[in-house]
Amino acid sequence: MAKGLLSALTLLVLAAHFLRAENLGLVLAPLVLVGLLFLRRNWAVRAVQFGLLLGALEWLRTLVVLAQERHEAGQPFLRLALILGSVALFTGLCAFLLQSRIRSRT
Repeated sequence: MAKGLLSALTLLVLAAHFLRAENLGLVLAPLVLVGLLFLRRNWAVRAVQFGLLLGALEWLRTLVVLAQERHEAGQPFLRLALILGSVALFTGLCAFLLQSRIRSRT
């Protein structure tokens, strides 16, 4: 249960990230994945894992873009890189933690 809650919170943060970027189409994807967490099917867990891994890649992409912008502007970017890197790592970790939900059902 806790693994699903962590994954749901991570997906909600990802949805908020897309909402801040005014990308309403991508806001729906993490929200649908939160709904899939309630299904007791292996394919649903795999879909959420895939979405979390894509989310981790999105955080890394955001890190690169923002760090590059700050670097070019002569502003510090280390704290930004640490925070977004941690968010990306946590998002990927949530995908890994869901693996036990699949193993317990087989």
